[in-house]
Amino acid sequence: MKPEEIQKIAEIEHDMRMAYKYRIKVCCSSGCIPFGAQKLLKAFEDAVKELGLQNVCKVARTGCVGTCSVAPVVLIDPGNHLYQNVKPEDAKRIVQEHVVNGRILEEFVYKNEAYFSKQYRLVLRNAGKIDPLRIEDYISVGGYSALAKALTQMTPEQVIYEVTVSGLRGRGGAGFPTGQKWNFVAKSTAKPKYVVANLDEGDPGVFANRTLAEADPHAIIEGMTIAAYAVGAEKGYIYIRSEYPLAIQTLKKAIEQAKSYGLIGDNILGSTFNFDIELRLGAGAFVAGEETAILSSIEGLRATPRPRPPYPAVSGLWGKPTLINNVETLANVPLIILNGGAWFSKIGTPKCTGTKCFSLTGKVRNPGLIEVPMGITLKEVVYEIGGGVPEGRKFKAVLVGGPSGGCLPESMLSLPIDYESLTQAGAIMGSGGIVVIDDESCIVDTARFFIDFCMDESCGKCVPCRAGLPKVREILDKIMVGEGTEEDLKVLEELSYLIKDASLCGLGQTAPNPVLTTLNYFKKEYLSHILDGKCPAGKCNIKRMEVVKK
Repeated sequence: MKPEEIQKIAEIEHDMRMAYKYRIKVCCSSGCIPFGAQKLLKAFEDAVKELGLQNVCKVARTGCVGTCSVAPVVLIDPGNHLYQNVKPEDAKRIVQEHVVNGRILEEFVYKNEAYFSKQYRLVLRNAGKIDPLRIEDYISVGGYSALAKALTQMTPEQVIYEVTVSGLRGRGGAGFPTGQKWNFVAKSTAKPKYVVANLDEGDPGVFANRTLAEADPHAIIEGMTIAAYAVGAEKGYIYIRSEYPLAIQTLKKAIEQAKSYGLIGDNILGSTFNFDIELRLGAGAFVAGEETAILSSIEGLRATPRPRPPYPAVSGLWGKPTLINNVETLANVPLIILNGGAWFSKIGTPKCTGTKCFSLTGKVRNPGLIEVPMGITLKEVVYEIGGGVPEGRKFKAVLVGGPSGGCLPESMLSLPIDYESLTQAGAIMGSGGIVVIDDESCIVDTARFFIDFCMDESCGKCVPCRAGLPKVREILDKIMVGEGTEEDLKVLEELSYLIKDASLCGLGQTAPNPVLTTLNYFKKEYLSHILDGKCPAGKCNIKRMEVVKK
């Protein structure tokens, strides 16, 4: 396939889309399928056929729109009308009223306009709009035109320059400058070189990467292929956890289609550039998301981190230079190449450009998947997009960064979401988890839950993490049953910092964050357990009720 052929396909697809007056798009993501999305898709197809509307109304599957709490959802164009909580028995009536009679059914309309008004959808630009199982749909909205531009109009150095100018930073958690990482791999002289797309996403309650793969797999493939061209790699691996069956199925189909169209493989778009992609499934270990642990897993070894240096850019897969990027990072690349790095750099903040996808969960009215510009405040996310905590409850804290993140109090909701601000507050960006905690939750129990998770997921390779985390949990257990002392709080803090400073990989280095931030911002709640023998939330089984006097 040549670049002009891509344009021809886009034109044909555009004409086909324009031939239909209406398009009914049914979300068939892993968030909607459990609520009957596949039956709903069939119900709409049958209704259109029964009413003889095949020539004016097209029914198609799409990926996640992000409104997970009101699944299954349906988008109807023109007008981008979003219907919520739709059942198969509602399909014929909706087609009859909306398509035939031109009347919007207000009872089904998603009315929370604030949920989308604060979002800026770049990575999720196609989610809910295209059929992820059709490469033609992706091409029709400009897909693979960035790859064509890179291969026909740009040198690898120019591609890296645009990514560097964009200010794009790694979306997997650490926030390392993407252009700088690409440049390191490009300058490595050893061959062969590899590109790895990280889709492990082991944080509990985080599903942004999975949703991206289900909704827009070709954005990952295109970004990955551009990255390979820039650094001189000819082989790539998408590392995905095996617990994501729909994402795996969607990516497999996308890879097959990209190969059949000559968009990966040999002589891509008529050039001399060759690049192939293979899926590698992980066993579901949280630590496997660490970049050097991914390398071990792909090589067929146990997913345990490796000491650095040497860094993967110099010695990665099988000792060869390897570029590792999160899939969300890679999905930004086609937009940067098409629009220029300077365009991207104007979104977000000067030090933290672009957008970030977040899984907004916990005690919040409007949970779901969101994409917001960097620099937005936590308050805007929790209260304007999320709608605040449910009626009758009070906000207590927000956990940012998953199990390795930090619990921040209400007084810090004005904090802008960027790497430096979150790190300074004791939290991290992580892979994109925001969990809202209300007054029914015990802050000590919350810290204990995440320590327990990290302890179970630790590979056990280094002593600080292997031995330190169980000791932290032991102290938290004492406090929760009313047997803790004020001295325990000092030990807890010292031990947490020791684990952070001495652990080999990011799991151990960040695992104590929930403890340290809760000690910092919610120490009164710890003291209530210790001195008053009371759990403010009424959750802990306090054995000793008398006041402890020291």
